[in-house]
Amino acid sequence: MSLRSMSAASLALLALSAAALADSAAADDPVADAQAIISDQIAAMKAEDASKAYSFASPGIRGLFPDEKQFFEMVKKNYEAIFHAGNYAFGRSKLVGGGELVLQEVMITGPDGKDWTAIYEMRQMDDGSYKVNGVRMLKNTASTGI
Repeated sequence: MSLRSMSAASLALLALSAAALADSAAADDPVADAQAIISDQIAAMKAEDASKAYSFASPGIRGLFPDEKQFFEMVKKNYEAIFHAGNYAFGRSKLVGGGELVLQEVMITGPDGKDWTAIYEMRQMDDGSYKVNGVRMLKNTASTGI
């Protein structure tokens, strides 16, 4: 069947289907979704927006730090390179369980000019969004994999 012989309704349905597939493909990229959340949280930290930074924390992290002030103080104390990140770049990533868990490597230059590798554990929530479920900091500059 050629495009000329298709009805207007068929063409409209075809266009809607293609658009839905494109949206679905964009929404089904766990790595891109996780990286966007990490970037948003780093930006919130740099802006010292405790509420926004806390909004990206998983329920497990929120259980350990039940309010944004406690959470923010913990990050300031233990994750200085993230709290005052200079430049950062995404390294390798690893999907576990088809995307329920994303491990994302982030190379970060801290405020003192020293380089760090942060391994973010990103958990997928019931609504499909990702939340930060933990970060492991390593003192090195080379990507060594996950």
